[in-house]
Amino acid sequence: MGCMGSKPEGILTVHLVKMTHLADGDWMGKSDPYVTFTLEQDNWMFDHTMGKVTSSKKKNTLNPEYDETFTFPVPSLENLVLHVNVYDDDIGFDKKIAAVDIDIEAMKLDSNPKLVERTIDEKKGKWFAKDSKIVLNLSYSPVIRE
Repeated sequence: MGCMGSKPEGILTVHLVKMTHLADGDWMGKSDPYVTFTLEQDNWMFDHTMGKVTSSKKKNTLNPEYDETFTFPVPSLENLVLHVNVYDDDIGFDKKIAAVDIDIEAMKLDSNPKLVERTIDEKKGKWFAKDSKIVLNLSYSPVIRE
């Protein structure tokens, strides 16, 4: 992907640390959560998806730990939004149980990882407890071109 104007191309790094205090989304047993990250450039009418990644699935846990890292090549941080969706892995179909959007541009990221903790709660609050959290480290490293 080439640079746009004078803005340097870079790498957005998302390190999924853990989620805590998930409510039990299954009838039998505990939830089997996993996370999808979709990075989108919000251009008012014409959004552009920069990439989508999925974490591993954790079985029978309400406090999953991941320690997983994902990278997205990006032209800049301008108008970037990270859509975080949490699903419960089930036989037949997976249920979306929570979501949160993170305004990447507003985070003012640099190469030093920034600890980000967000409440994850389906708007109706029926699957997750109010104190359910996702913990991430986010960083951005520009690519130096000669």
